[in-house]
Parts: sequence; C-alpha cells; structure tokens
Amino acid sequence: MHCSLYHRIFCSLKDPLIKFFIILSCFILLRRDAAAQFEFQNNRKRETLGFKMIKNLMIIPLSINGKGPFNFVLDTGVGLLLISDPKLIDSVHIKNLRSINIIGFGEGEALSAYVTPSIEVEFGNTKAKNLSAAILKRDIFELSNYVGMPIHGLIGYEFFNSFIVRINYVLKTLTIYKPEMTYIPRKGHRIPLSIEERKPYVMADIVLQSGKKVAAKFIIDTGAGHPVSLETNGGVPFEIPDVNIEGNLGIGLTGPISGYIGRITSLKLGKYTLNNVIAAFPNYEEVGARVLSVSRNGNLGIAVLKRFHVVFDYSRSAMYIKPASLLKEPFEHDMTGMELTSTGENFNRLIVTRVEKGSSADESGILKDDEIVSINFKPVSEMSLSEIEELFTSKNERSFILDILPYGSSKKHRIILTLKRRI
Repeated sequence: MHCSLYHRIFCSLKDPLIKFFIILSCFILLRRDAAAQFEFQNNRKRETLGFKMIKNLMIIPLSINGKGPFNFVLDTGVGLLLISDPKLIDSVHIKNLRSINIIGFGEGEALSAYVTPSIEVEFGNTKAKNLSAAILKRDIFELSNYVGMPIHGLIGYEFFNSFIVRINYVLKTLTIYKPEMTYIPRKGHRIPLSIEERKPYVMADIVLQSGKKVAAKFIIDTGAGHPVSLETNGGVPFEIPDVNIEGNLGIGLTGPISGYIGRITSLKLGKYTLNNVIAAFPNYEEVGARVLSVSRNGNLGIAVLKRFHVVFDYSRSAMYIKPASLLKEPFEHDMTGMELTSTGENFNRLIVTRVEKGSSADESGILKDDEIVSINFKPVSEMSLSEIEELFTSKNERSFILDILPYGSSKKHRIILTLKRRI
C-alpha cells in the first residue's frame, strides 16, 4: 500500500510542503481495516464541524480509545491513519503492536514504526471502530513546531471514504453527509476523481513557463500547503523555470528532499484557470523516480483547493468546486528567505532554522539559530505562525522592524527587514 503524506515544508522559506511518501506493504495483513469506517452515532444525516487552519494545514480534534481530544491533520493524501506522536501509545492504551520498516522519499535509512489493527476514533458525533493505524517510533515530522501547537498525527482516507465532505475554507467548517444523500452543491462544477490505493486523483491541464502544455494527473492533497508539486513528466523530470529558488523542499521519512521552487504559467482545474502558479520541482531522483505504484505527475495542494468551496464524494468518484473569495488572489511565496520554527513549552518562541544566501534575511544580517522576539514591536508570543507567514508573503519591498536575539546572546538588537520577491 502506498501512503503519501506531505506536510511541513515550503514553509517560511517555502510554503508548507511536506509530503512524505511511505510504502507500508505489511498493512495488507490488517484486513479488518478494509471494512472500518466512520458512522454517525445517532440518526443524524449530516453534521457541521469546525477545523483550525494553521499554515495551510487543516487540523481537527480526534478522540482515540475514549481519550483526547488530540490534534490531527486532515489529509486526503494519507491512505492510513498515522500517529506521529509515539507518546500516544501509552496515553490511549494502544495494544497489539507490531514493528515494521517504512521506506520513504529522501536520503537516509528506513524508519521503524508500529502498526496496530484496532483503535477506536471519534470526531464530533461520528465514530469509527477497529481502525488500523501506523505509529512512528520517532516523531520525524515535528509538525507541532511547524504549526505552533501540539500535533499528534494525520488522518485521511478513513474519514473521506465514510461521508460526502463539504469544505468551506473561509468559514473553516466541514459539513459531512451520509453518502446515500447524494449532496450536490448549487452551481458546483463536477470534476471526476479516481480513488487509487485509498487516495484521490484528478486530471488538470498545466502550461509550463516554456509554453509546453501537459495534461497532468495529480494526487489531491489537503495536507500539502503548496499549490502544486511537479514530480515526473512521463518518467523524466519536469523542466525547471529559469527564475527559481534552489533549496531544501522538505523532510521525507528518511531524510531531506531538495529541489527548486518556481512558477508555471497556468493550471486549469475543471473549467477554472489559475495563472502564474507557484510550483515545487523536487529532485527527480529523490521523489519522481520513486513513485512506483500509481502513475501520476505530481501533487495538488491546499493553496489551490482553498480558492474554492470543495465537496468530496468518494462513493461517486466526484469532486465539486465552486469559486470562493480567494479565487483571484495572486500566488505568493515567502519573501524573507528564512525558515522558522516555534519552540518552548507553549510554542511561543520563534527560531530561525535556515537562511538562504542572497535573500532579504541574509542581507539584513539574520543568522541561523537567531530568535525573533518581536515584529513591528509586537511580541511574536502574541502572534500565530499563520499571521507571521501572511506578513512575510504580503508585499514586495514591504519593511518590518524586527527585534532579534542572537544565538548565545542575552542582548537584543533591532533590524529592518525588507521583503524581496524572489520568484
């Protein structure tokens, strides 16, 4: 079974783009999972539930084995429930564990994880019994530091396959319907889906910067914060735009993923065309060459999806999209050239983990491991990471006053950081 996860990255220096790809072949032994799904615990036919949207990740509260709630990323790119925080094994009394090795994209050796054939999961007034799950022995995602709050795992197929799911990214709500209801949104444009290896795929037309047109097959990935990632074009790498940013695109299950960030001329999803779209071009040997199961060209992320009201109907192999208020907003990328992570007991400290040469952060004298204390005199402890990200992608040549605490120093200094659009 091939599960994809992408999550953190394209952050700060990137937009959130981590999607990790893992092969968990031994899950074919967990046969009970094939029938397990969420069901309403009463006679409801629909329910509206809220979610948090932090740095382009949808976060929902789940209870596991009667304990919680725990924060999980809702991710169509995940084919099996994944617990990234190994401490939950004891917290929710997970039993019947088996060890497996996970092979992923990126450099390095395989990771070890546990699998369990049966946990009970609740969300709102819905419950799923006897779900299988993978549990990492080490939290290599570090999503908690990325979003600034505890994150315990990711869930996808089991939820989306149980309902018709309507997502309103503006109101941050999920409305779920029993699949037999046949919900079709008013003025919604239907796009065919193929559900392959427990994940949704869609066709979209793209035009590269060279003018070349490609009818591309994408995995739809609500857990990837980027607009689009282009992995392989019929077994060869996609051409990289002349204007690009080279760097670390993320951390795979077994190590870093390198590549480029640039733009494509357009992406057409159904009858809607989006122009000048930011795209990731992962190193072909690290990602594209390792896509062995489902034939695809890349990954379509939430920075595209959130421009629409979206309905997923797995049972009828359909997705409906209707334009939202964000449809015509331009695609922008981080304009500082630095990657940030939150740390501290309450995730209220902001640390610079990487500075790209020649970027505005580099030119302002910001160094790796420096701590940003305030932005325009407002303490970062009073700001969300999403708010900070929005500031740093807001406008070319916009300036900010930053108070910086250099690594190993107790004396702050003040700098002016001027944003610089690099792609």
